Amino acid sequence: MRTDVYGEAVAQQRQEIPGVYGGVDFSIVPERLDAEADRGDARFARHQEAIDRVFDQPELLARMRDYTMTGDRVADAYAALIPEHGFRTLVDMLDLACEKGIDAVDDAPPELSALIRSMESTPDWVDMDLVERGARAERVPMATATPFAIRGAFLATFLNKYAALPMTMTGTLSDEAARKRVFETASFFTATTLPGALDRYGKGFHAAAKVRLMHSMVRFHMMSSGRWDVATFGIPIPQVDQMPAGTIGTFFLSARLLAKGRTVFSSAERATVELARYRCFLLGLPEDLLGDTPQEIVDLLTARHITLREGYDDEICGSLVRGTMGVELFDRSSARGKLHGWLEDGFSRFVLVNNFLGKDHERASSIGIEFDRRHKVAAAIAALAVFANSTFYNLGLRVPAVSGWVDRRLNTRIARLLDSYGHADFVTDPERYQVDVA
Repeated sequence: MRTDVYGEAVAQQRQEIPGVYGGVDFSIVPERLDAEADRGDARFARHQEAIDRVFDQPELLARMRDYTMTGDRVADAYAALIPEHGFRTLVDMLDLACEKGIDAVDDAPPELSALIRSMESTPDWVDMDLVERGARAERVPMATATPFAIRGAFLATFLNKYAALPMTMTGTLSDEAARKRVFETASFFTATTLPGALDRYGKGFHAAAKVRLMHSMVRFHMMSSGRWDVATFGIPIPQVDQMPAGTIGTFFLSARLLAKGRTVFSSAERATVELARYRCFLLGLPEDLLGDTPQEIVDLLTARHITLREGYDDEICGSLVRGTMGVELFDRSSARGKLHGWLEDGFSRFVLVNNFLGKDHERASSIGIEFDRRHKVAAAIAALAVFANSTFYNLGLRVPAVSGWVDRRLNTRIARLLDSYGHADFVTDPERYQVDVA
């Protein structure tokens, strides 16, 4: 894999956004970018066919290389105004622009206008009718599976030290911070499925803008701290690290279809994919990181896997895993709360071990994730509950006589879940930056 030259746009970040990237040497190939990756590496053996396919696409590996050193241009430019305006003012102006439009912001900085305009400019490759259909379908798993699975899926982001470090530096090790981050993630993805949430003045649009600013503020603070090692870790929260969060569901769907010999999405599957693609667009991801077919989606995530060097550091990864696994997410003061907590604990472990650790129970145990008999029983009961509730909603939505009532009940369920997740701030604070990585 050639890593000696980045695309022209990568180095331009230094001139365009000197407040974030002015000190970055874009001739550096960071340690996290696995320049020595070879199709014969033992870590690729379980998925050799998929690995070979990506190695036969050098342009795809080059794309991963470039986006490993690429942030979010428009949001980063806005976050770079922190010294001039202060981070709270930037958040308040963004809130107002999302709620009432950019014209409602007195003396709006051009950087804020550029951010809002970029999100308003829905590209031609997005089909908004499909997005709405996808959101309607996605409400079912958000209401039934996410309350049990979100911690396990969230923990997957902590398994590589190169991708997990920003979480450590922003103080996610405390119980309260871990709980807040898990619920913010659940809140964002759940809120975007509500009717109209992804419209221009919907809650999903607003939440996406806040997430983008949060990530850009993290980049600004880290790059300004003097403690971020670009030669080792590259750019904080690069585009390639945002891609899995937005597309992991469609990746698993695509992998299942390819395993069955299918290469085209059904109409319903296409709608789910389109929702994910539009949500990623609002989060600032470019089209060339968002596959349109099952094969493209699998190839993109495989390419990211190839180019991200393996690395597990217990101080970084282990602390995050144990801290997030140990926190009580839900109120267990009642019998119902205790039952839900037990089921969620088991099901989250099941999701992590089976979907992200390749069913390797020894590895799970080595990083502090036990999955013993009591966890398996809890996971099995939770899976039955998810299946039963999903079947109820999916069947009900197909029956004209009751579909309206079922849809209202589903939306009420999601609203209650969002209330239980608490208010999502989607902000970051320079006082949180506490870990020395030099």
